[in-house]
Amino acid sequence: MRGTGKAHVYAMLAHPVGHAKSPGMFNELFEKLDLDSLMVPVTCDPARLDEFWAGMDAMSNLRGVIVSIPYKVPMLAKAATAHPRAARVGAANILRRLPSGEWEADNFDGYGFVLAMKNKGHAMAGKRALQIGAGGAGASIAHCLAEEGVAALTIADIDPKRAEALAASVRAAFPGCDVTAGAADPAGMEIVVNATPVGMKAEDPLPLNVEHLQPGTVVFDIIMEPAETRLLAEAAARGCIAEGGRQMMDCQMQAMADFLDAERKGSHV
Repeated sequence: MRGTGKAHVYAMLAHPVGHAKSPGMFNELFEKLDLDSLMVPVTCDPARLDEFWAGMDAMSNLRGVIVSIPYKVPMLAKAATAHPRAARVGAANILRRLPSGEWEADNFDGYGFVLAMKNKGHAMAGKRALQIGAGGAGASIAHCLAEEGVAALTIADIDPKRAEALAASVRAAFPGCDVTAGAADPAGMEIVVNATPVGMKAEDPLPLNVEHLQPGTVVFDIIMEPAETRLLAEAAARGCIAEGGRQMMDCQMQAMADFLDAERKGSHV
């Protein structure tokens, strides 16, 4: 029986949280591993985060928290230490409790993206890349693309100032990469990444001009649902290599499970 009084508890924090896939995926993993552990979805008014976190922090059997929008930036400040992946983008998507009782943060958005690309055999070094979206996930992915050695990276966002700020941050961290803020134009690009939520709804517009896509371009949409967004369908129809967000989440989940050390720390049923 899972979920006993001895269970190790993990939380998925988002607002709203109804769309979150992590609780189901992790609970399936705990079931498979025969662990008396569980992950629960939690949310609060963002204005009450400090009050909410005080209670969560007081839960001595809370072992880790997966973090999503809009908490990735403020939750980094709750951690005593952070991996450079999280520190350089100023956002965390996971925290784990240390033996001291303090929290350590990391960010696996970009890491999961890179692993998914590599698992599909897509090289990034020396390529020209366009990324649409300079939010929390986009910041992590942009830094990881530069770390993987893309020759040039253009960052587009509905907020030009946010795009320029992210471009400046990536340039500072990886001066060997030609990083600029620009338009969402895929002409001449070998890798195109949609790191925005545009495409989750059927009535959403396309995030870029698909008429400028070239055959053979890797088009990666980080949206998980629907599995095939309109962007991916349009890209495939133009001879591009269309990749969806579920594989990025799968790679993230394994990295997160390793970070939480859930199998070792979990109590076996």
